[in-house]
Amino acid sequence: MREADANPDVSPDANPDVENLAEAFNVSRETIDQLRVYQSLLEKWQNSINLVGPATLRQFWTRHVADSAQLASLASPLARKWVDLGSGGGFPGLVISLMWAGRPALDGGVVHLIESDGRKCEFLKTVIRETGAPAKVHEGRIEEMCQKNPETFGGVDVISARALAPLDKLLLMSASYFDIHTIGLFMKGRGWQEELTACEVSWNMGLEVVPSKTDQEAKILVCRQPELRQSGYAG
Repeated sequence: MREADANPDVSPDANPDVENLAEAFNVSRETIDQLRVYQSLLEKWQNSINLVGPATLRQFWTRHVADSAQLASLASPLARKWVDLGSGGGFPGLVISLMWAGRPALDGGVVHLIESDGRKCEFLKTVIRETGAPAKVHEGRIEEMCQKNPETFGGVDVISARALAPLDKLLLMSASYFDIHTIGLFMKGRGWQEELTACEVSWNMGLEVVPSKTDQEAKILVCRQPELRQSGYAG
């Protein structure tokens, strides 16, 4: 019997979206329980803070959790330091941290959530406190955070961002976080090709385009060692 089948909370009778998530991304029932706590807090705080698009709140497990969870398999199994830029409501960073918490092999890993909105930071801290997620919240501007905290943000394994900024601006904000071994996992919608074309004018980098598992029109841009061309930023 699979672990998901043994847990009534992730059975098809309870919620097929949860069952699909558990099976597709190997999410334990303990992690599902913590994600339910996250869901409850998101719904509560959404009444006073716009954390996600109101129309997507009912699609928590598919539009937000599954979309975030797919990034886990793109990171090295040795990754221990993950930085999520512009975390907002916690996608994908909080989801990744909860998945890490459910896997003993990733013990010691931390997801750093960078967010400039103080209210959203309080929400993220509340979820971390209530779920025990291995994550830390950093309030401030992305461009300044790495310079202010070089020890915390040195040796980053993974950088992620979802619906934050066009790729050229995103690279400009995040370039200082990249090391030789760092990968950027940038989630992009249907306009990804136009963003990439615009970006190629100003940037050199290693790039892999990975199809999204949750949206046929979306892609995950896996970036390595971005370097601004000598001609400078054209944006």
